[in-house]
Amino acid sequence: MRFEIARGGSGLTYEIRNIVLIADKLKEYGVEIIWENIGDPVQKGEQIPDWMKNVLTEIIREDRSFAYSPTKGVNETREFLARLVNKRGKTQITPDDIIFFNGLGDAIARSYSSLQVDARVIMPEPTYSTHFMAEVLHASFPPNTYRMNPYSNWYPDIREIEQKVKSHKSIVGILLINPDNPTGFVYPVETLKQVVQIAKDHDLFLVVDETYINIVYGGKKTLPISDIIDGVPAISMKGISKEFPWPGSRCGWIEVYNADTDPAFARFVNTIFHQKMSEVCSTTLPQMSIPRIMTHPEYQNYLHKRIRHYEKLSNIAYDILKDVPCLTVNKTNGAFYMTAVFNEAVLNNKQRLHIKQKEIRQYIEKLVEGDIENDKRFVYYLLAATGICVVPLTSFFTPLPGFRMTLLDKDEAEFERVVKTIAEKIVEYIESGK
Repeated sequence: MRFEIARGGSGLTYEIRNIVLIADKLKEYGVEIIWENIGDPVQKGEQIPDWMKNVLTEIIREDRSFAYSPTKGVNETREFLARLVNKRGKTQITPDDIIFFNGLGDAIARSYSSLQVDARVIMPEPTYSTHFMAEVLHASFPPNTYRMNPYSNWYPDIREIEQKVKSHKSIVGILLINPDNPTGFVYPVETLKQVVQIAKDHDLFLVVDETYINIVYGGKKTLPISDIIDGVPAISMKGISKEFPWPGSRCGWIEVYNADTDPAFARFVNTIFHQKMSEVCSTTLPQMSIPRIMTHPEYQNYLHKRIRHYEKLSNIAYDILKDVPCLTVNKTNGAFYMTAVFNEAVLNNKQRLHIKQKEIRQYIEKLVEGDIENDKRFVYYLLAATGICVVPLTSFFTPLPGFRMTLLDKDEAEFERVVKTIAEKIVEYIESGK
């Protein structure tokens, strides 16, 4: 090319998927992979119930399920979702305040790209990769972040948020992920209110990723942001990928609150909508399913059963990992991930795990040559030695070394075996470098 054509930030790696390429290579050598890298309940053995399949079968018999939907989404579905918000009585919206996308990844990309280049959204650290990458790609520069503290049960640093908002005038919005991915932290109502107050005091908007808002356990309580937004402009991001679960549907939406209170925010939302218009619409069939599945008499029982299972696996993983030397772990109380952090300076580039097969050992040793994050080095060795595929924590854009795993296995005994293997290999790996 006669000049550089790639936008800044294009070198970012989505490690949740990138590690699959390495795992697939190991499969060629005969390694059996245990997938703990991505939040796909179906891949981990979730059996979609017959009643849900029957609902979809009925919908697919309707010709309109094959047609375009309105650009903002299927009318009756948006009416249904607006009623759910309005029924709570704290915030009132109309169906026009809801826009559907082809998955939340699409919603995230279009939302951040609709911001001016010098308008920034402060986000948690660690944070879910899709948000971080969208923010970096829109501005071609790393964003401001606020720390989630692993030594305080992953509570965010509220004072840091306020200090950074005051000192960085380019910050126009605050991102919350509730429950949080990757940490599993559930925001208490009081903490949410503190962030809302910061936004109100400094004329900001909120972006709240509520993908897992209905997957909370461990005795924790939270609220959707619509209940406490108190006039502050905000966008809630929701979807069915994790809740139904139907990740292959690629069906997510945003709910816009209080757009009429700020002309600049209203123009921002309108830009998002006009971007969506260029795509015509999002997939019709999954949208049509939402009211019918969510109001089905079996839905809540099915969801609660899954939630109880995630809580049980959270307890199993915590009880095993909490006593591992040089590891900090907090019990997960929302979503279905657990994140563990290695103590400072415990990892180095001399550590390794025994890999019996020569070809695999040589492949991994080549991967870890040169400048590589120490937790990624551990994850690659763990993958080669055991087949267990987790995600390095530094790939969630934090300097904290560690890893994220899922709480999705339907076989409790197998899950316990996997976690015990991880615990054993951590000890072996750390000892190897002494």
